[in-house]
Amino acid sequence: MSFGIDLSPERRVFAGFCIHAIGMGSIFPRMADIKQQMGVGEQTLGFSLIGLPVGTLIALTFATPLIERMGFRRTLLSAIPLAALFYALAVHVLSPPLFFMALVPIGFLIGCIEIVLNTEADRVEHLVKRRIMNRAHSFWSFGFFSAGLAGAGMAQLGLSPQMDLGLIAPMIAICVAVFLGKFEAAPSRVVEHDKERPKFSLPTIAILGLVAVTLSAMLMEGAGIDWSAIYMRNIYNSGPFIAGVAVATVALSQAITRFFADRYVEKHSPASVSRFFSGMLLAGTVIVFLAPSPLLSLLGFALIGIGCSVMFPLAMSAAAQMTDRPSAINVASMVQTAFMAFLLGPPLLGTFGQHFGAQWIYGVGAPLAVLSWFTAGAFGEKTQS
Repeated sequence: MSFGIDLSPERRVFAGFCIHAIGMGSIFPRMADIKQQMGVGEQTLGFSLIGLPVGTLIALTFATPLIERMGFRRTLLSAIPLAALFYALAVHVLSPPLFFMALVPIGFLIGCIEIVLNTEADRVEHLVKRRIMNRAHSFWSFGFFSAGLAGAGMAQLGLSPQMDLGLIAPMIAICVAVFLGKFEAAPSRVVEHDKERPKFSLPTIAILGLVAVTLSAMLMEGAGIDWSAIYMRNIYNSGPFIAGVAVATVALSQAITRFFADRYVEKHSPASVSRFFSGMLLAGTVIVFLAPSPLLSLLGFALIGIGCSVMFPLAMSAAAQMTDRPSAINVASMVQTAFMAFLLGPPLLGTFGQHFGAQWIYGVGAPLAVLSWFTAGAFGEKTQS
């Protein structure tokens, strides 16, 4: 039985991305408090955080048959509230190995949600005959911004992460019921084939080129989400509200850029777009690394959010347009290879932060942004019109 309010297919996609991001992003503004409660350093926390991308990679590799059996509607209406509930339970676990294990099922649920929402966005694009993918991802960023701001406020009020996420979980369930209760999947835009696809699609040289371009954006997006609150606490001894605002700043700048990005992307070649945003990312990482004040650091975080905003969507489009293999295999190869960066990112950045200082979490992003600038040609020089 359907419940909730009526929305157009594209608005329902936007709502799905936003609600998913609020639930997913609720833990990150509280990461400094969780680290303090665990009594561990950045390196240990970084290894614990691998649980999320491990679970997501498992979902991206194996969950499609499960989703097809359950259907998009049942998957979405169950996975989003469950992920929020599991987050609320995970923050009660103060042992790093157990925290890792608690994050794996959350990552799996996130992977299932990502498959459904991105596939549905693609189907709705085909249905309404206009591009909505970047705008859909902008609503994800707006949701993440809201989670960052709410988490900052909760921390400033003195609420524990356990109380904070315990309040978020039922709120997410209510939002899912109200805004997604009448969700029905759009018709598939392609004819489904019975031939089974490989579980893991090995990357070609061309796919590895796309990964090289987007590596800086993927690592620094994770750094902006996972470590910005800890950076503000460690470097400036900032209060909990300012630490949470750093997370929100990354998400807000990313959201605004994505919301207006489609027109810019259509007017310029993917390579030139990539070079521009690589430059913004380079400026942001250098500012955060060298900033003498919290205000300048927030400016750097805003530039990091802008620089990371469209690089991965560009890579996905480039992979889909390759003709050496079926587009679905190239896209799967791109996603699975890219997620290796998310696996390596938390412990790598945490190690730098623990041994050299939190500013080095972002200092390592500068040479990677330079790499992105020089390899941008992998996206192609032809203007998309």
